[in-house]
Amino acid sequence: MSWEKSIEELRKRERLAENMGGEEPVSRQRSRGKLTVRERVAFLADPGSFHEIGKIAGKATYTLDDELETFMASNSVTGRATLNGRPAVLLGDDFTVRGGAADAAIWQKMVQAIKQAQEYRMPLVQLIDGTGGGGSVKMLEADPRTYIPETPGWEFIVSGLGEVPFVSLALGPCAGMGAGRVAASHYSVMVKELSQVFVAGPPVSRALGEDVTKEELGGWEIQARNGTVDDVVETEAEAFEMARRFLSYLPSSVHDLPPIEATKDDPNRREEDLISIVPTDGKTPYMPRKIVEAAVDKDSFFEIGRLWGRGIVTGFARIDGHPVGVLAGDPFFLDGAWTADVCDKVVRHMDLCSEFHLPVVHFVDCPGFAVGVKHETEGVTRKGVRAMAAVYQATVPVCAVVIRKAYGLAGSAMFNPSKAKWRYCWPSGDWGSLPMAGGIEAAFRKELSEAEDPEALLKQLYKKFDAIRSPFRTAESFYAEEIIDPRDTRPLLVDFVHHARRVLETGKTAFGPRP
Repeated sequence: MSWEKSIEELRKRERLAENMGGEEPVSRQRSRGKLTVRERVAFLADPGSFHEIGKIAGKATYTLDDELETFMASNSVTGRATLNGRPAVLLGDDFTVRGGAADAAIWQKMVQAIKQAQEYRMPLVQLIDGTGGGGSVKMLEADPRTYIPETPGWEFIVSGLGEVPFVSLALGPCAGMGAGRVAASHYSVMVKELSQVFVAGPPVSRALGEDVTKEELGGWEIQARNGTVDDVVETEAEAFEMARRFLSYLPSSVHDLPPIEATKDDPNRREEDLISIVPTDGKTPYMPRKIVEAAVDKDSFFEIGRLWGRGIVTGFARIDGHPVGVLAGDPFFLDGAWTADVCDKVVRHMDLCSEFHLPVVHFVDCPGFAVGVKHETEGVTRKGVRAMAAVYQATVPVCAVVIRKAYGLAGSAMFNPSKAKWRYCWPSGDWGSLPMAGGIEAAFRKELSEAEDPEALLKQLYKKFDAIRSPFRTAESFYAEEIIDPRDTRPLLVDFVHHARRVLETGKTAFGPRP
């Protein structure tokens, strides 16, 4: 007596599951330039590390003798694996089975994956390639009734986001529930021309009078530029690499600290280029990424969200092997002014760093919130104070390196000034409640209008106030704690991260994530 026959039945069902949607749907998937879900898992996970859960869950038919006749696996592939040697939960959609529709996925598999990631403190990586949550209207023929919609498992997405990293890779058309899962993540990536993200597809848009293609409705040009997704790549292989690299900076959960990696980069390295990288005229823009790359460990800067909120650069890096979050004003875009989308980007990044205990290095160059009808129409005031709240609520140490401008409310939000100020100022620093340009004309309007030579008076006033705004005068009153040689930036940041590490605390933030 043995259970060998049952094991043979198990292996038979597993082989059937590996057929996915069948020969024709699999062929169609590949003809579109897309990998199958099982190929995706194999490319993403460390070799041989994937342990599948619920492989034989699906829909079966039986003969009159109760013998298995046909079997179609669920279109959700779930399991555990390691990524760069660290455990993670993988949740992949199979588009070859009913277009990846969630109602063919056995929703309990998704919930089980999310709960396992959260309870066992592992990141969740979702390979999303699905047409939505409700499936097709044709489903109503088999079950002739409608229902008040609920989203099973969404409560676990919300709670999971507060404890473990969620990464979403959009690898095909993602509509409805699929689109929601892309957005409900700490990091998301689209593949150019292969993936689209929208709440409902072109047929629904056409019914509402808007005739568009999938790409026109939710392609990368839209979603990577409005912040719905964080990044866009050319191939699926690049998306997998981005996911692995993003996770390498983070702890497996909020209950751990970020992992420190060994580095060969000299902690005392001084970059000569930094002494002249900021033009002395106070107007000409410079390349903020060059400053970031000079200050952090070589080749460690991982930018996030390059195509949206372009007035600020955000990402991760390592300094002496320690993971840090990075913010850097970009004067190439409205002089670095905080527009509505920049404010959204600041909120998202500060929350991310707080949640996973990454100290923040903020390279400051901000002339204030963006001014004008366009920006007020976009809600810059409301979004601006949300960004300030995120900065003030940060639970991690923040070091500000003032590169150039710091004006007004937005300029003040370099960190929470009610805490001990860890700040370094370059001699190019230029700060105040409002910029001199325009401010002088407004303050001396009467005198200028009555002057015999208004142009000469204005020139005289600018010379006077240029002297007053010298960073050395600010330092005399200890409003600028330290003015430094820009070439000393890296050694000083190395010192900062070692002190910051001592005070980092694990656990959930009080305010939780704001997807």
